[in-house]
Order: sequence, then C-alpha cells, then structure tokens
Amino acid sequence: MYFMDQRVLGRTGRHVSVVGLGTWQLGADWGDVREQDALGVLDAAVEAGVTFFDTADVYGDGRSERLIGRYLRERPDAGVFVATKMGRRADQLPEHYVLDNFRTWSDRSRANLGVDTLDLVQLHCPPSSVYSSDAVFDALDTLVAEQRIAAYGVSVETCAEALTAIARPGTASVQIILNPFRLKPLEHVLPAAAKAGVGIIARVPLASGLLSGRYTKETVFAGDDHRTYNRHGESFDQGETFSGVDFETGVEAAAEFAALAPGGMTPAATALRWIIQQPGVSSVIPGARSPEQARANAAAADAPALPRATLDAVRELYDRRVRARVHHRWS
Repeated sequence: MYFMDQRVLGRTGRHVSVVGLGTWQLGADWGDVREQDALGVLDAAVEAGVTFFDTADVYGDGRSERLIGRYLRERPDAGVFVATKMGRRADQLPEHYVLDNFRTWSDRSRANLGVDTLDLVQLHCPPSSVYSSDAVFDALDTLVAEQRIAAYGVSVETCAEALTAIARPGTASVQIILNPFRLKPLEHVLPAAAKAGVGIIARVPLASGLLSGRYTKETVFAGDDHRTYNRHGESFDQGETFSGVDFETGVEAAAEFAALAPGGMTPAATALRWIIQQPGVSSVIPGARSPEQARANAAAADAPALPRATLDAVRELYDRRVRARVHHRWS
C-alpha cells in the first residue's frame, strides 16, 4: 500500500488521507454498480493510500455501508476511518431529529458496517433549524457517551448552516460542497473552521463530474442517475447535482477550466489539487465507479502544487462564468 499525506480531521483527533473516497456511487444512485466492481473500487483506493471513506445510510438504502463493512472485514489491515451520515431516512422535519431516532439510525449503520462504535456520524443536510437546536446536539453527545459513535459532525448545504454548526463545541467536522465552481465557503467557513479546530470535508469536488471535462451538452445520463432525475432539484437539494450550476453553463465553464490544467495533469486532478491547496481542508472525497478512477483521484495528492497564476485564473473563471448562474443559496 502507498502512504498518502494525512491531515487531522478536526476534533476527531484522527488522521485521514488528504484524498478520501466518497461512496455515494457505490449505493447505485449514479446507475448500476455491480458488487464486485464496488469492492474493486474500495480496494484500489486503499492500495493508492486512501484511509478515509465517506458514506451514508441512504446510499442505496444502506448498500454502500454494507459493502464497506464487507470490505473492511476482508481487509482488517486497511486502517480506514469511515464517516457515515444519518437523518435522510425520515421526512425532513425538525421534530424527527430526536434521540430515539438517532439511536435507531446509528444502530442500523453499526450493523451495516459491522462495528460497535461508528468513527464519525454526520447529520445529513437536515432542515436549517436543526443546527440551532440544543436538544439535537445534546442527543448527539448522548450517542458519544453511549459509545455508539466516537464523534459527530454535519453535512451542510449552506455556509450559514456550516457557521452555526462550527459554533457548537462538540462538532468535529463539517462536510460542505467545495470546488472551483463553488467558492463561497472560502470566504468565511474555512477560516472559522480552522479557528475552531473543526475539520472540513470537501464533497462534490468535481461538480458531479463536470470538472472532469468529459461531458458535452449532448451527454445523456441514465434515468437512474441523479444527474438526470435531480438536475433541477426534483428529488433532493439541487446543489448536490452539478454544484447547483445549470448543466449547459457548467459544460461551457468546464471546457475553460480544462484549458487551465497544467501540462501533464487532467482537469479532474487539477480540480482536486485546487481543493487540497485550500487552507483548512482536511480531506476531499471524490467518488469513483472504477478502480482506475479511484487510483487517478488518489494520485492528485502527489500532483505538483498549482501555481498562483492558475489559482487566480480559477477565481476569474468563477467570477466571470459561474457566479451569476449559481442558485443564490450556494453562490
């Protein structure tokens, strides 16, 4: 196994690889993924130095968690830190975020993953009012005391939600969308997290694949791929699909972004390297549907640092082409 750079994941006190693996795809929410193929992705990531998997109890209705659990039973030497999420199994009402449900949800994840104590549980983009509830965070503290979970964090949609969660003394980490098409977290969220000792997990790093540079306006995704059925927020928050950028604008901006990639680097590696270089980021969690993708994503950890000219060009592209076309919640 290759050893990748490690960073402390906030108040968990644990070290994780700077490039992790997002496993939404392995739940088959991006189109069908065979079990052996999914296990091959996990193995390729670990062999490339990844020590951090991010999953959720709703990815494939628990399929992603179960696959990770199986893999780690077969590879007990892998040394992987697993973060999962809870809260989306119920209707998104604040009154559902209570201790009894937290126990039920976390117990199901413990069974799926085959562990007594979950490394990290994140509230999965709950209603905004949940972040201001003392009772919610008291309940999370109870899960820690009961050793159901070792630490807790949040996965957020907006910067305001992130800042509210960071102010909570027990919040270990914040997961937020961050990529060259979503720069707003750089202004306040990352500095506040660094000051508080809260880890930052950067999700949707390739803007649902846009930043790979592989798509055109004629690209058609499968009907069971969220890039088809949630393009306008029909099933969950629109920001989770293409980072809230309309597809046509995103394709055009992605073509310009690809031209900024330094010689020898792919657009995807350039996007991941850009995130890695943002102060305060603990880990970035690209997904992968093949071992080759997993290895290519992990390789971004060793890519040369992007020069200032490239960083400035990314900002200029965002300001000129993307900012005005992103929904106001995320711009």
